[in-house]
Amino acid sequence: MLFRSAVEDDLDRLLGCVVDESISWAHPERLLSFLESGNYRYDRIWLAVADDGEILARAVWWGFPDGDRPLALDCVYVHPSVDDRVGLAAELLGRAHEAYGRAIEYHVFVTRGWRDHPKAAAAIAWRWEAAGRAGLTEELERLRYEWTAGPVPEPSDRLVFRGDDDDEVFVEAFRRVAVGTLDFHTRQALVTMDPLEQAREDVRDNRSMRGDRSWWRLAYDKSGDLVGVALPSANDGGPVVGYLGVVPEHRGHGYVDDLLGEITRVHAEHGVQRILADTDSGNVPMARAFERAGYHNFAIRLVLSANPVNA
Repeated sequence: MLFRSAVEDDLDRLLGCVVDESISWAHPERLLSFLESGNYRYDRIWLAVADDGEILARAVWWGFPDGDRPLALDCVYVHPSVDDRVGLAAELLGRAHEAYGRAIEYHVFVTRGWRDHPKAAAAIAWRWEAAGRAGLTEELERLRYEWTAGPVPEPSDRLVFRGDDDDEVFVEAFRRVAVGTLDFHTRQALVTMDPLEQAREDVRDNRSMRGDRSWWRLAYDKSGDLVGVALPSANDGGPVVGYLGVVPEHRGHGYVDDLLGEITRVHAEHGVQRILADTDSGNVPMARAFERAGYHNFAIRLVLSANPVNA
């Protein structure tokens, strides 16, 4: 058996890798579309190939078209004829991680209540075991929310929102917001990264999204103190709540509602009919803010990542 990254001549065989399970995966339409856009690349698709050329396992990673690294594992497929699908998938992921120099997060989208659906639970179970063997041992469940043309919030009467063309101003704001955050990804990053470096990476990642940089806002109270950050943005799925956060000294006053209201209003003023957003299941204050603002929890994103100490 040969483990390698894909090449263009593999395309027909790649399109034949079909997942008949109740989870998100890189289906043929998505594969073709994202290969064209650059979110998928052949060198970010890894294969386990039998001696006769048949693909026995496939793993597909997603990234920004102009990015220099894949950001998330999108799909793990193993041919039905393989007896030890956990073992083969784990070896394939391990080979790819070695080539990338790090273990990259695995994201799976499922419906609410997926644990009560045997087919979905089984599809997740063997993939989770394989990913864990390959070093992705940290489990996170994120709640997916949507706003669908509900009431548009009134402008905040407590905060003043301003843009700023200087990315370093946002870097400093991100650094301050990260102190004491409930966000799992940020807490993980800060285990091994300098706070300023982590903030710069967050700003770079948000810059790489499809949202307009001019939409970014800093929120100040009437005395001119920075209260927080509000970033309306967009990704491949459409308009999103890109980022929001309150600096530690202003938490506990409900400013999260003002920030989320500003993001919602900016999108609505551009005629948006649907806004998507995610938050960690453990970030209860943010989840409650979404619900107060008329956002509906419609799905779940499961994320497996490496322990930052061992990555």
